[in-house]
Order: sequence, then structure tokens, then C-alpha cells
Amino acid sequence: MTATLDSAAVAQYLTDHPHFFEEHAGLLGDVRLSSPLTGRAVSLQERQMEVMRDRYKALELRLSELNRHAQENQAIANRFHSWNQSLLKEREVAAMPRAITEGLKSSFGVPAATLRLFTPAAQYAGEWFAAGVSDDARLFANGLQAPYCGSNNDFEAVRWLDDAGSIESAVIVALRAPQSKGPAFGLLIMGSPDPERFTSLMATDFLVHIGETASVALAPLLA
Repeated sequence: MTATLDSAAVAQYLTDHPHFFEEHAGLLGDVRLSSPLTGRAVSLQERQMEVMRDRYKALELRLSELNRHAQENQAIANRFHSWNQSLLKEREVAAMPRAITEGLKSSFGVPAATLRLFTPAAQYAGEWFAAGVSDDARLFANGLQAPYCGSNNDFEAVRWLDDAGSIESAVIVALRAPQSKGPAFGLLIMGSPDPERFTSLMATDFLVHIGETASVALAPLLA
């Protein structure tokens, strides 16, 4: 009695015998398959070409996606470079907070940006960046181990922005000593009236770099 072969066994046999169709070349034209693209019966060779075309299209789409991400990352890197240059040009220590926030707005096209320092040196106590901050805001900053990026949930820090009532999405970055997980010494805030400008799905790598760079630049202003 001849054993009935299931499809898995046939597939395994063809895998184990890669020269099968070389030895039985006639089958390539004789075997008819149903094409999911046209619905008509096609030869094994035609079906193979359809599969290869599908794979090629998938690879093209993947390559296009990778290229788009590369272009977006390059654009962000260029903006980051422009922002860094604006900070290096600033010679006045007291003007650095303004250089940071205005640079973010001009280099990254951010509609609104501001910052607060919790422990500024005595000579800067009357400056705008040293304005009063609640204990809740300080606790929030200390617990912020990664940049917040998403909807404005009526954060106190977002209220420090100009036209805060129109802000729908925001970025909040804790300012800390480089490589430190200790208490934050301030907050950097960016906001937009566009609810899709900053979302929780966005990567935060560049935001981390922005926070670290701003922290180093602002260190001379601390007590």
C-alpha cells in the first residue's frame, strides 16, 4: 500500500533534493498553479516570477523607508549642529538661557521654548530663567529620567511658555549634570499648538542630546 504524502513531506523532499527540477525539467511547464494576483492558472515558473516580483517590491518599499529615515535623521543632525553653533557664539553667561531657547526655535522650528533653573547663582536670581518654581515641579523634574514627549496634560512647566493656553503638545527635558541620575537643577520645555508635533511615538535620542548639551551650557549659571 502506498503511503499518502502530506504537503509538508513533499515540501521537505523538495528542500532535501534541490536538483529535483533539474532532473524533471518538464514539470516546470506542466505543473499549473493558481495565481493569487490574476486568479488564472499559471506555470510553476510564472508563479515563481510573481513571488520574486512581490519580494522585490517589498524590498523596494523597505529601502525607501530606510532612506526616508536616513534623510530625516540627517536633517535633525543638521539642525542640532546649527543649534550648537548658536550656543558657541554666545559669550555672555547670563545670555545663555536665551541663546538656548531662541536657538531651539530658530534651528528646529519650535513654536515655543523656555527653561527654568532651580538653583541659580545669587547674581542671576532676578533673571527670567530663575523665576519661582513649585515643589511639585521640582519633584516632577527629579522623577523625569527620560524626556517627556506628548500631549500637554496641563503641566505646570508648560504654563511657563508664552501663549501657554494654545499649547497642545510638549517636550519636557530635565536638566542634570552630565551622566548624572541625581536631582535635576532645572527644566527645558518646548511646546506647539499642533497636537501632532510632539507625540509619545517619537524617538527621544536627539532630545536626550539637547538636554545634555543645554545642561553643560547652563552649568556656569548655577550656585
